[in-house]
Formats: sequence, structure tokens, C-alpha cells
Amino acid sequence: MQIKVLGPMTKQVELLFQNTAVAAKKLKCHAKFEHVSELRRIVAYGAMALPALVIDGKVVAGGNVLGVEEIMQIIKQMQ
Repeated sequence: MQIKVLGPMTKQVELLFQNTAVAAKKLKCHAKFEHVSELRRIVAYGAMALPALVIDGKVVAGGNVLGVEEIMQIIKQMQ
């Protein structure tokens, strides 16, 4: 599974990244994580709001910081 967090390095982006890592660890999901801050790459994903969460190339959330439980639900749906 490929997980990316889109947005400039802010506290919100960092928190989303951390929550996503915790969620994946709790689910024992083997995932590659990446932080994408380049505007050109962010626009290519079509994210309308930041921070955004991308799993396996699909924007699954944007504009808010999801909690660990919410992210776990999304990951379960994507598997």
C-alpha cells in the first residue's frame, strides 16, 4: 500500500502524517509513506484542499486532519 500526505510541512500535515502512520501500524498494514509538498505534484492529484491523504493513488480525504480511527476505517475499506 502506498500512502501519501499532501501539503506544505505544517503542524496539520505533520499530525495527519503521524495519525496515518499510527493507524497503519495498528492494522499491521505494510505501507510506504511519503510526504508530498511540491505544488506541481499536489495539483496532479487533484486535491481540492490541504492537507490531503492519498492511498494507492486515490485522494481519500482533504481539508482536515483525520483521527487515527477514521484513517483505520479508510485503510480497511481500501484493502
